Amino acid sequence: MLGAILVSIGLEIFLIPNKLIDGGVVGISIIAAYLTEWPVGVFLFLLNLPFLIVGYKQIGKTFALSTLAGVTVMSIGTTLLHPVDPITYEPFLAAIYGGFFLGIGVGLVIRYGGSLDGTEIVAILINRKSSFSVGEVVMFLNIFILGSAGFIYGWDQAMYSLIAYYIAYKMIELTIEGFNESKSVWIISDKHKDIGDALLARLGRGVTYLNGEGGYSGDDKKVIFTVVTRLEEAKLKEIVEDHDDSAFLAIGNIHDVKGGRFKKRNIH
Repeated sequence: MLGAILVSIGLEIFLIPNKLIDGGVVGISIIAAYLTEWPVGVFLFLLNLPFLIVGYKQIGKTFALSTLAGVTVMSIGTTLLHPVDPITYEPFLAAIYGGFFLGIGVGLVIRYGGSLDGTEIVAILINRKSSFSVGEVVMFLNIFILGSAGFIYGWDQAMYSLIAYYIAYKMIELTIEGFNESKSVWIISDKHKDIGDALLARLGRGVTYLNGEGGYSGDDKKVIFTVVTRLEEAKLKEIVEDHDDSAFLAIGNIHDVKGGRFKKRNIH
């Protein structure tokens, strides 16, 4: 509900009064409301219903109900905020702040199990079967929808709309993944014990030693696996280089970590 309220603010206080659009069903609803002079909330609700049915069948009852609640709050919120005067009529500022509110709102809804737009439901389904993130899929789908703003409002407004959506896209990613995005780390080194002890002593992170075998040499290898936060990545690289500057080091992104001993130990 909080995410839906933030989206309503982004739309009615920043984007719509400045003739900027969002992507997806929201963007189509804004254009339809402009052409028919009907409330945008009516189109937001009606156009999302088919996608709610798809979400119910493909994703689950809880997701569909959460999405229905969010879409309902968003539709009511835009209707109630419509008479409110916008904060700015400067389109660049409207694009920045509208995208900011929009991205955080949509990100909150997705992070906690719902959706506010039919294209997000499609994106979630594609995300489950591909390596593309939800934000990347949504951005791709909305390029075509945002381009239509050029024919309705003019190409200046279309370009401002793209700026707004890019900002929203980045905020969606940040809100879903969080500021403390974790990193998985794989280290192969003959000095694995020294490196593992240093990671525990200097970062307070537990390590796991895995048995490996060199594909070319056939030699037995010890592989160090650990998980650190994004802020600890630079320190980890420094520790590895201090002990073995020729060590193999691979680092990847992890969006969620649970269980085990990921919680940082106290170090002295």
